[in-house]
Amino acid sequence: MSFIDKVNITIRAGKGGDGKLSFRHEKFIAKGGPDGGDGGDGGDLILEASTNQNTLSKFRFIKELKAEDGFPGDKTRKHGKQGQDLVIKVPVGTIVTSEEGLVLADLTKDGQKEIVAKGGKGGFGNAHFVSSTRQAPNFAEKGEAGEVFNLDFELKLIADVGLVGLPNAGKSTLLSVMSNARPEIADYPFTTLVPNLGVVAIDKDRSIVLADIPGLIEGASEGKGLGHQFLKHVERTKVILHLIDVYNNEVAKTYSVIREELKAYSPKLSKAKEIVVLNKIEGLDEDLIQLKIDELKTVVPKNTNIIYISAQAKMNLNELKYSLAKLLDKYKVAKAKAKPEDSIPVVKLNNMEDAYEVKKIDEGYRITGYKIERFAKRTNFDNREGRKRLNVIMKKMGILHELSRQGYKGRQNIYFGRENNVVMKPENER
Repeated sequence: MSFIDKVNITIRAGKGGDGKLSFRHEKFIAKGGPDGGDGGDGGDLILEASTNQNTLSKFRFIKELKAEDGFPGDKTRKHGKQGQDLVIKVPVGTIVTSEEGLVLADLTKDGQKEIVAKGGKGGFGNAHFVSSTRQAPNFAEKGEAGEVFNLDFELKLIADVGLVGLPNAGKSTLLSVMSNARPEIADYPFTTLVPNLGVVAIDKDRSIVLADIPGLIEGASEGKGLGHQFLKHVERTKVILHLIDVYNNEVAKTYSVIREELKAYSPKLSKAKEIVVLNKIEGLDEDLIQLKIDELKTVVPKNTNIIYISAQAKMNLNELKYSLAKLLDKYKVAKAKAKPEDSIPVVKLNNMEDAYEVKKIDEGYRITGYKIERFAKRTNFDNREGRKRLNVIMKKMGILHELSRQGYKGRQNIYFGRENNVVMKPENER
């Protein structure tokens, strides 16, 4: 299965079912009253974060997702069935953004659910409108359309430790011997073409998640090599494990190259807690290893832990695991004491329901506003009583007064919403 970390999908919530226009017709009952039932609400479209998902590849050829429509109301005041919600599982770390670049959902925890498109409300049947002054309402509402959005889904892996280093540093081998991951391993650069996640057991009660980020090279933050498209996956890691091949002739320069690429991509990454690990030490004497460590100390920040291991020979891996666990504990303590970090701002649309705007346009008048647009969409303009009810609502809200103030004489079209797709025409044009 290929690794996909960004897709664009159109999502559609379900349409609300239409209300029923109906009157009782029963034997021996001379005057049956209105008995039309309400339509059911359309289904919501919900995203659920799951640790069982690690890629967005299942959406590669899916261009649209749609929840179920609500069912129409029926006679004898029977309510229509509600449309079934569509729950889509996505990997933990998925961020959902609108066409305008607004973040609508940031799914960071297993099981977290977010409604990204709400289903339309079902229309009321005529039985709903019976009152002391309206004994036989001869109209019913249409169901509302569900929300429709064109959204970007982008995956940024969430792991405790991000494993970085130049190609062929031994990252895949280290991941395979420390965790349950089984990445592809070979003796040539750029073997790893996708990020890999592995769970590392520290003891019987604790484990950490390790992410192997494909090999970075100098210029990765500018798009060179494989690193640019995958650097985002190290953004959310708590600790960086910087792996360096001990046989590299310039370990200090190698370290600095990767650090500069992380800093160029995200200044926040350059401040992350870090452990530096020299790999492939099997067969080397202590003096040579110490020379490499001393060279690293000239560029590595003070108090940074430097460890030497052999992933292939499984040397000093327990020391590395416990050092990582200790560093993560320090991270948690520091985070608890620090001021809350600015999280990704997630937009929640809070509507001022009664607010509206009336504007004169060349074609007539345009009325916008959350509440009045909802009523307009539910109105059957081919039904005279339905139009009359909408006029009553507009009068109560003060909209008719504002229309009159702007010169409306009952002979112009009235458009509801910015798309001009809901229109009320003058009576003489029906």
